[in-house]
Amino acid sequence: MTRRRDLPVYVSLEEAAEMMSLSTRTIRRRISDGTIPAYQCGRRSIRLRLDELEAALRRIPTAR
Repeated sequence: MTRRRDLPVYVSLEEAAEMMSLSTRTIRRRISDGTIPAYQCGRRSIRLRLDELEAALRRIPTAR
């Protein structure tokens, strides 16, 4: 039996901004400051891995 390897899911800047309810400018700033890793395929298209985008979120501590 051959085991199928799961490939990572990549999204565009626009898709990432929509998913995170942010502007594309904010996504670009987070890429620039290193908070969100990004990948370039071709000359201009920038892609973000969905799992790394989710990992960039941090939980806000509560007062409890």
